Amino acid sequence: MGTQIETPSPLDGLSLDTGSFGSGMPFGLSPEVAYIALLFALIVMPRVLVRWKIPPAITSLLLGAAIALSTGWFQSDATVQLLATLGISALFLFAGLEVDVQELARKRRVLVQHLALRIVATVVLAWAITYLVGLEWRPAVLVVLALLTPSAGFILDSLSSLPLEDDQRQWVRSKTIATELVSLVVLFVVLQSGTWSQLLAGSAALLALILTLPLMFRAFASWIAPYAPKSDFAFLLMLTLLSAFATRKLGAYYLVGAFVVGMVAQRFRERLPSMASEHTLHAVEVFASFFVPFYFFNAGLHLRADNFSPLALGFGVGAVLTIVPLRIALVAVHRRLALGEPLASGARVGVSLVPTLVFTLVIAELLRDVFGVDAALFGGLVVYTLANTLVPTLVLRVPPPLYDQPGLPVRADLPQIAYAVTGATVGPVAEVVVDNHGARARLAGTGAGAVAGTGDRALREGELRDRTV
Repeated sequence: MGTQIETPSPLDGLSLDTGSFGSGMPFGLSPEVAYIALLFALIVMPRVLVRWKIPPAITSLLLGAAIALSTGWFQSDATVQLLATLGISALFLFAGLEVDVQELARKRRVLVQHLALRIVATVVLAWAITYLVGLEWRPAVLVVLALLTPSAGFILDSLSSLPLEDDQRQWVRSKTIATELVSLVVLFVVLQSGTWSQLLAGSAALLALILTLPLMFRAFASWIAPYAPKSDFAFLLMLTLLSAFATRKLGAYYLVGAFVVGMVAQRFRERLPSMASEHTLHAVEVFASFFVPFYFFNAGLHLRADNFSPLALGFGVGAVLTIVPLRIALVAVHRRLALGEPLASGARVGVSLVPTLVFTLVIAELLRDVFGVDAALFGGLVVYTLANTLVPTLVLRVPPPLYDQPGLPVRADLPQIAYAVTGATVGPVAEVVVDNHGARARLAGTGAGAVAGTGDRALREGELRDRTV
């Protein structure tokens, strides 16, 4: 199949001694002061720029790129790279916890149709890239995955703010998760297919991991949880990191192991309900929200000037002008044929699925580090994902998703009766969704809704008022 290549780790080449940590500090500052300044910058600066519809993830990445292209601070710092690993692992753990196999099974007919279209598009585009660009089939397939795979974490974070009906939101959720699941399988196969022996050994090792994880969850539920209350979150994180580093050693990057742990934990919720409860999901989201900015910042630190050459910019802009409309059209036409939905409504759903930020960055790094692709191709993918991430915010006029401000779960022990004012319509609220974009209310017995902003956001489409019952 080719030469066996091991996926490099962000920590490869760095010894865990004092010389590796705190290297490249700005202005000769002590590591402690430099880290505090960096943390302040990653928290405050994105919050300032979000007023101009710039997602915090993009701000963190551009901050890293600006430092890389100017001073080079933090580029060799193992602490930042370790925090980045924690961020990407927690993000894909959260995505795995969101997988509901029963829900996917209920919608299998439409999902199978969608996945079939996606597989056909992947094969056709991979052949075109191989023929036109001259890449081997493995990097060509990875390029297609980078172009087509929606970023589940990014999309799910903004789902409640999208101007979609409830059934459309459920469809976006199911389609995003199913597509990412299939893409992870394809990613694993492509990375392991250097030789037949590598593919067989890697598949056997991954299967062993999948079979071992339920045993570890059962052992925890029987022997540890009864004597160590509230330790399930710590156990989940520990298992995530162990599995993430295990799949990294297999050459499949961290995200595969983290995603698998999330899926297994979700399937294990009947035996240990707290492991995949709403509170656990929120805790994982809070954990990820702190570390994910370091992942984007670290990704920006590895950008170079030749990644933004005219050729790279041309490739990125060309991909935006061709691939993005193609993806939106495929979704709209599929929903028209399968569900009888108007093309305009289907196009809104398609726009919601456009962002590919996290998955594209991960694959772009693999293409650069494992397959040694041209700097222009790597830079073009970065330009493509930065641009398509802004599409839903600009087209649908919704707030950008905020990784650094997790949504707040609705308290079940508080009264859930409220009154919403929308124009001249006043009535009891049937449903309230509270997240980092505000509160969305649906009036009982109607399809009317009201959205109230939070923090410094202005009220949108009305006002939500709670009444004591």
